[in-house]
Amino acid sequence: MTKKRVSLPDEAETTLRAFVDEVDERLSGDEDTYEVVEDVLVDLNGDRDAYESWKNGASVSAAEEARLRNYDPHNVTLESEYYAEKDEEAFEESKPLQWLWRQFDNTPLADNVEFALRFREMLANHLFAEAGEGLRIFKGVSMTYGHNIELGDNVVVHDDVHLDDRGKLELGDRVSIADNAHLYTHDHDVVDQTKVSNYRTVLEDDVRVGQDAMIRAGVRVGENAFAGAKSIVQGDIPAHHVAVGTPAKSVRVKPGWESVAEPLDQGGKDRREQRRIEFDLDLDESEEFDEFDRERTPPN
Repeated sequence: MTKKRVSLPDEAETTLRAFVDEVDERLSGDEDTYEVVEDVLVDLNGDRDAYESWKNGASVSAAEEARLRNYDPHNVTLESEYYAEKDEEAFEESKPLQWLWRQFDNTPLADNVEFALRFREMLANHLFAEAGEGLRIFKGVSMTYGHNIELGDNVVVHDDVHLDDRGKLELGDRVSIADNAHLYTHDHDVVDQTKVSNYRTVLEDDVRVGQDAMIRAGVRVGENAFAGAKSIVQGDIPAHHVAVGTPAKSVRVKPGWESVAEPLDQGGKDRREQRRIEFDLDLDESEEFDEFDRERTPPN
């Protein structure tokens, strides 16, 4: 083993545990989630005096007022807010929690690993569709919504990973995702990039994804398989296979698993259509938005 147990001093442990428990209790209670998030962010940023003074009518600069208003999730927009096919009711619930997740990572406490891991694990239980026990989610992890993510037990997600859940993202037990990896659940049409398809992307138990790897939308990575660093996985990886490269190909079976693994030539098969998620858009012309506004019909 290459790690050892580390603990905080008793007083720091007691204080930080009390804070995590307090936020957890408030998010679980009857308080408005938006108000809880605003309140927590004010204190996390040490801005209580300035915030209360402004709320009581004190004159502040435009820049300071913008900063103070930014603690309230009602006053912010997220990229995923523009996605027309999203579940509006689910997004209304997950938006303030996602804002707390993102803004927490901008505070000094986010670098206190022992505390930050427990804070994110607590928040994951409120934000994600499912969140198992023993989660270890590090700094800079981003997601589309959060409410379409399912995590098993003892999942590890390292720094700066992107968990796209525009479709649905499912990670089994003991999955490990290395730094800067990207896991996708949506894809764009080659001709018309405004046309989006959503999928279920599945990583089964004990999967490992290497640094800077990309898992394409709709892929299934089988149990105990490994996607190597910087690989681009565009088709399924069978259980116990090691896949590397661009596009990723199965190059070996993990030693000791040869008797139960599929042959290497079974790797890379495209079964994405089996995991497509259909949706209907119900928009009037005033709601439609195309940032490109260009002709997309081929000449022939």
